[in-house]
Amino acid sequence: MATLVGISATVFAGSTTAAPAQEGERAERLIELTRCREVTRDADRLLCFDRAVAALEAAERTGEVVVLDRAQVRETNRQLFGFQITNPFAGRTDVSPEPQIEAIETTLLSASPSGEGKWLFRLADGSEWRQIDSGAVRFRNREGEPVRVRRASLGSYMLTISSSRAVRVRRQ
Repeated sequence: MATLVGISATVFAGSTTAAPAQEGERAERLIELTRCREVTRDADRLLCFDRAVAALEAAERTGEVVVLDRAQVRETNRQLFGFQITNPFAGRTDVSPEPQIEAIETTLLSASPSGEGKWLFRLADGSEWRQIDSGAVRFRNREGEPVRVRRASLGSYMLTISSSRAVRVRRQ
């Protein structure tokens, strides 16, 4: 019960491939839980909460409902930086959106030529970025070099290693 009292989280209902939730739509298990507040008799209200909590926990265990706190949402957004994905909360007014990440800073793990004079960059955060422009780039190809990837125009991204010129890249 103490866990539920502290929930100020984002709840995703259904699978990750489901269509985005419509405005005001909430997970059925969460609706059942909040309805228990309307029960007037203490014993009945407690019984309602116990049943609703058990159903919510079961739904979470099976993956029917996923609960993320804001820190987990931020970390997930950071890990997905550079991928083109649909926001599951688009159009909803009951969920305050996380600010869009404009850039990430990490370090270089490795860089290797990928053909046609272009590079594939592997970063310490586990992401891989492929050069998509044709400009030559000079940089120190050494593990641990600081890297910054920022949003650019038309859905592209610019990667800079140390003080090298920016290279247009796409997330792999």
